[in-house]
Amino acid sequence: MGITPKQCYEWVSEVITNKNDYILPHKTSLKYKKDGFYNTMPSILEKEGYFGVKIVNRYSDREPALDSKLMLYDLESGELKALMDANFITAMRTGAVAAHSINLLAKSNACVIGVIGLGNAARATIKVLAEVNPEKEYVIKLLEYKNQHKLFKEELSSLYTNLTFEYVSSYECLIKGSNVVVSAATYFENDIAEDNWFDEGVLLVPIHTRGFGICDLTFDKIYADDVGHVAHFKNFSKFKKFGEITDVVNGKIAGRETDKERILAYNIGISLHDVYFALNLYNEFEGGISIDMNRPKGKFWV
Repeated sequence: MGITPKQCYEWVSEVITNKNDYILPHKTSLKYKKDGFYNTMPSILEKEGYFGVKIVNRYSDREPALDSKLMLYDLESGELKALMDANFITAMRTGAVAAHSINLLAKSNACVIGVIGLGNAARATIKVLAEVNPEKEYVIKLLEYKNQHKLFKEELSSLYTNLTFEYVSSYECLIKGSNVVVSAATYFENDIAEDNWFDEGVLLVPIHTRGFGICDLTFDKIYADDVGHVAHFKNFSKFKKFGEITDVVNGKIAGRETDKERILAYNIGISLHDVYFALNLYNEFEGGISIDMNRPKGKFWV
């Protein structure tokens, strides 16, 4: 499709800046078995004239565990314009949003990035970060897992010259000394870290949110992409300071104020990004298959 990581970054930046112009209900999450789920994620881009809904599910015994599809509707006519595989969209918008938080909230001169989870979301995050900041040199710390850490390094090294890699053997080694910690693992049953592992000035970006509950209680500031999507978190009422990232971008609240603050960014994943991506892809891509969905042409009786 020729969609670059930089283009993805520009799309999520536009949505974050204009978030309050859109209609975004909370996602509905139905748990299935111990670690599976179905998430239904709708939103309306009224200015652009589209409604979209993404459904993403997780089956831990499937490869890959996550799968997502998206329907895009013309808001004025109600016509279904596209049914899309949304796995590319999900991975790239997730990575682009994480990279946006790093650019916005990491301390000055942050260059050591610890990465937990070595799948598409992690790859997308580092690809976007490397491409939109070509002048910066990053050290990427990877947790050793089978041969996945080597494959991760092999792919990213072939694409970007501003990345070097280190392998570590434990969560503790990965977190200590990192300026930014990105967790892209899709599931943790319990917390995986202790508070004293995180350095002064660290930014924590737990893409799939789990595993860092202790940080809810100890970090100086916590931001999220949408308050409605995190207000049910167990520790939400105990956050020291909380705000939406869009309000930081638009100058309504402060973001990072010193290089000593420890900050957590919960990018829970909102459908606005998915639908905005889908709309842009729909407008740019002409190779789809047209199918008559046989919508009723008038009133009918069964």
